[in-house]
Amino acid sequence: MNYGAHSGPSPSPSPSPSLSAGPSPSLSAGPSPSLSAGPSPSLSPRPAASGFEPPPYPYDRLAGLRMAAGRHPGGMVDLSIGTPCDPPPGVAIAAMERSRTARGYPASAGSDEYRGAAAGWLERRFGIAIPPGNVAACVGTKELVAGTPWLLRLRSPERDTVLYPAVAYPTYALGAILAGCRPVGVPEAPDGGMDLSAISDEDAARALVLWVNSPSNPTGALSDLEAAGSWGRANGVPVLSDECYVEFTWERWPPETILQHGVEGVLAVHSLSKRSNMAGLRAGFYAGDPELVRYLSEVRKHAGLMVPGPVQAAGAAALGDDEHVAEQRRRYRDRLDRLAGLLRFAGLDARVPAGGFYLWIAAPKWAADRAVAEGRSGGWVLAEALAEAAGMLGSPGELYGDAGAGFVRLAMVQPEHRMDLLESRLVGLGEGSLAAPLPATRQAG
Repeated sequence: MNYGAHSGPSPSPSPSPSLSAGPSPSLSAGPSPSLSAGPSPSLSPRPAASGFEPPPYPYDRLAGLRMAAGRHPGGMVDLSIGTPCDPPPGVAIAAMERSRTARGYPASAGSDEYRGAAAGWLERRFGIAIPPGNVAACVGTKELVAGTPWLLRLRSPERDTVLYPAVAYPTYALGAILAGCRPVGVPEAPDGGMDLSAISDEDAARALVLWVNSPSNPTGALSDLEAAGSWGRANGVPVLSDECYVEFTWERWPPETILQHGVEGVLAVHSLSKRSNMAGLRAGFYAGDPELVRYLSEVRKHAGLMVPGPVQAAGAAALGDDEHVAEQRRRYRDRLDRLAGLLRFAGLDARVPAGGFYLWIAAPKWAADRAVAEGRSGGWVLAEALAEAAGMLGSPGELYGDAGAGFVRLAMVQPEHRMDLLESRLVGLGEGSLAAPLPATRQAG
């Protein structure tokens, strides 16, 4: 089957589309809390008469929480965004400095060296042989997530629905909207993966692409990638598997890629931002179905999407080195264990995830009750308490979809001396201190 180029009669869009797998996400589950940036915007575009107006960037809404957390001696400890704090590998920086490619235009799909290094890493990590020609570069993976629905819809205009995890990185939904598509969140299964059985027949017939994310950002859950690939092939829907956190899989090892279950109709998406602390260089790649790789790389070439040559040299060196990744894995696991233990001491239900480097913390009962009384989400109430009591900035879960409204995400992206500061604050608050509301004036010193 030619994935991404569907033939046959077009599904008939209904005036009021079915969202049986979950409503189009908003950036809030209710009115904004006192420390938020204002009323919560919807991700739905404005009516055509007024044109599209992008919603506020999710993390811009944390200004009030930043101010509260920053009042502590020693300042705010920022765990809100997953931006690495640790150094990129020396081999990558050296390769970039040696590169002689800055003068000319780089290959849009990636240099032979870059694509070969990516294929080599896939074989070492997963034991699969993907020809370098079935690998292509992207300018970091966020632009790929945001732009791919638009590119696929150029090829399959009769399809108008993007499926993605209901609790997820917000760019999946926004990428759908930028392409003029319906974003439809697929709820979690009881085991924490995606519940593919919740996708309605109508949504499946209209689906342009299914995104999966394993390990998940923000929950850390692992999805059944074999089932996702099989669902896509059965329904003629390309499946794109965002595997950017795969090197930080904790529950089972070795980790898994969707490509281990066949490449037909699927792409695996990988990034050097998390694996190699190279978020500032913007380098990633996608690999899998030869026709999907060919189509996307050709369109992207026309659009001028190119990873700079020196960055490709750095990326190839980083992909060829596994030692720095083992060290980074140790750092993240140590931070997860440490902060989870401290939060449990403070009275919260904190558990190391199956994968990734985020703690996904459920709001305690007092926070959930206050949220109901005040018409806001439990995640905002808990995030406010963490900022005011411990100077810790987390991300309220509703930033990742309405189904995440009762949670806070904490990223393990602070060095050890900042984690020491958090420890002193949480211990200073006392055992079980966050299991009940703190007095308004109480802060850790």
